[in-house]
Amino acid sequence: MAAQQGDRLDALDVALLGLARAHPRAGVLELSRLARVARATVQSRLARMEADGIITGYGPELDLDSAGYTMQAFVTLEIAQGRLDEVARHLAAIPGVLEAYATTGQQDLLCRVAARSHQELQEALLAIGGTDLVVRSTSAILLSVVVPPRVLPLLESAQPAAPSRAPAYRAAPAEPASGAPAS
Repeated sequence: MAAQQGDRLDALDVALLGLARAHPRAGVLELSRLARVARATVQSRLARMEADGIITGYGPELDLDSAGYTMQAFVTLEIAQGRLDEVARHLAAIPGVLEAYATTGQQDLLCRVAARSHQELQEALLAIGGTDLVVRSTSAILLSVVVPPRVLPLLESAQPAAPSRAPAYRAAPAEPASGAPAS
């Protein structure tokens, strides 16, 4: 059985992930200063998280709206029985399909599609459904992002009360309230 997330990440790991997200151009030395731990600790933690597949890359985050792709939609697909691999290849060949997930329930797949205009979105939707592999599709146009994609709140919420494996790591001390005596 695979290790649970709590077994794989401790408070320092999650703190390093948060710091790396908040300071994407920071190197190992800067992250070690921000986390107040040794550079070698940061380097070994990051290397372990990379090897474990927790950290999957350091590329730039892209904003589709700024790049001109202002139309996005979620598309659910009901597909022909036993044809998932063929549908996956079909969807991968359509540039506007950003991602697709197999799901449970009445629909078989959930896709996110992007386009520069209503016309381009319609063309992408027609391309998605333009095969006998797709029995039925339903689309919903995105109006706004209410909760952006995120992972850190989940990782932070799963942290046990146990101390970090790195004894030198200490969360930053809380500042005393104004007017309160410092202890």
